[in-house]
Amino acid sequence: MMKKKIPSFISQIITPFQENNFEIYLVGGAVRDFLLGRPIHDWDFTTNASPPQIQKLFPKNSFYNNQFGTVTVVLKDKNKKQTLVEITTFRKEGKYKDSRHPEKIVWGKNLEEDLSRRDFTINAMAAEVEIKKNQAVKINRIIDPFGGKKDLKKRLIRAVGDPQKRFQEDALRMIRAIRIASQLGFTIEEKTFAAIKENASLIKKIAWERIREEFFRLLVSPFCAQGILFLYNAGLLKYIMPELIAARGVAQAKHHVDDVWTHSLKSLQFCPSKDPVVRLATLLHDIGKPATARGEGENRTFYNHEVVGAKIARTIGQRLKLSKKDQERLYLLVRHHQFSVDENQTDKAIRRFIRRVGKENLKDILDVRTGDRLGGGAKKTSWRLELFKKRLAEVQKQPFSLKDLKVNGHDVMKVLNIPPGPAVGKILNALFALVEEDKEKNNRRWLLKQIPLVAKKIINENNAAKQSKGEQQ
Repeated sequence: MMKKKIPSFISQIITPFQENNFEIYLVGGAVRDFLLGRPIHDWDFTTNASPPQIQKLFPKNSFYNNQFGTVTVVLKDKNKKQTLVEITTFRKEGKYKDSRHPEKIVWGKNLEEDLSRRDFTINAMAAEVEIKKNQAVKINRIIDPFGGKKDLKKRLIRAVGDPQKRFQEDALRMIRAIRIASQLGFTIEEKTFAAIKENASLIKKIAWERIREEFFRLLVSPFCAQGILFLYNAGLLKYIMPELIAARGVAQAKHHVDDVWTHSLKSLQFCPSKDPVVRLATLLHDIGKPATARGEGENRTFYNHEVVGAKIARTIGQRLKLSKKDQERLYLLVRHHQFSVDENQTDKAIRRFIRRVGKENLKDILDVRTGDRLGGGAKKTSWRLELFKKRLAEVQKQPFSLKDLKVNGHDVMKVLNIPPGPAVGKILNALFALVEEDKEKNNRRWLLKQIPLVAKKIINENNAAKQSKGEQQ
């Protein structure tokens, strides 16, 4: 395993503890990632100092606003980049009241007591850190009472102690085990996985916001498709996303060799985006197919599956407590994932597509299409898709809405000497129709000259319509 250096700014944490004769250890995922040679994003420490004592060491750059004994210290490196470091007092926990939160927190007496309450062996290691005279940071030794280093070498997720107890204490740990396995490409130890299956229903006690957090981290992990399979085999997926299970065994037609389930997982794995909402849309892009399947073999169809699928995706987004903006984005990406890339499309057709999807979502929907193509066994792109991308860029240089016109409602009222009213909007729409066909016409001088001509044309059309109506009566 390649080892990386601990950054020197961490000495700002260690030194005050050592100078005041407190124990202080790097702990948890930071130690695991250090041993794996992975980037460390979460710097967590544990100590025998109490929260008030910790804050006394960092009076100007720390805060403490939780019941779990965790003080957050705000550090800045030489480039003034901010890093948040969490320092938690040794603790042990009482009984868990809701499969998530302990009834009470008691400060622990020593490091091993603190490590014994943690979830998995690879997260239950601590590192003794030494500060050299030149402020260099060195790991002296790894404290590993539960065999975490061995499990790292075996690429194994194993619960600390009794897995039944670990998951009954905190049911979110079941998804976390699968999420970590998906991030690292690990397997889950047999007894640990059996305990997840046995306790899967406890996930119903966990808040959807917490489930979403772990699920989203799984979606953007390197082995995300394997993670979804883990969730299914563990019996967790039926509580999180039962709609996806309906895709199992739903055969497709034409170029597809996989059922909808397998295709969806492959598409997820190949999606180039690291945005969890885009990854979720890719996973769900064919979620409407089970409900719309008609016929068999090469005659099988899934008419309007994107419409049905978008509604299902919105329901899932609401369940996961996504923001209104992300719910709408998820809906749009699923609803319009079947866009056409015909080389004969007009600029007007492409503009309609951009308006439906939104400029801000174009890259996302192209990423969904890439995942869909690769998940279906096609090449990453095609000459038609590349042409479509070029057309998207070209067409975006043209006006898209009334606000892009070089004239506005005030200009119309001034030229025609009329008050605000529906007529102003009709004239602007007529001008926009002219510009939409030819971007060169979006010229202020030319448009100002067109205002009276367009107004006259609208008046004549209205008079003709009234006359025709009178004759019919």
